[in-house]
Amino acid sequence: MSKFADPLCQQEACSLQACLKKNTYSPEKCDDYVRKLYRCCWAMYQQTDGKGESTACPLPNVTRRWLENHGESLK
Repeated sequence: MSKFADPLCQQEACSLQACLKKNTYSPEKCDDYVRKLYRCCWAMYQQTDGKGESTACPLPNVTRRWLENHGESLK
């Protein structure tokens, strides 16, 4: 990966932002995008033993808690 590449999960974060803008910031209309972002972030943290960083992702413990609270598998 080049040092100029987008941060991990940036595409998912941008898609979520576009959905929120289109839907006048109604998060319930963008649930799939939120889930995709958190799943992407969780995969990044899994692959890096929790040491990965991305401006698009919340901290690992926040990501884990959100996924657990929304019925997502953490495998």
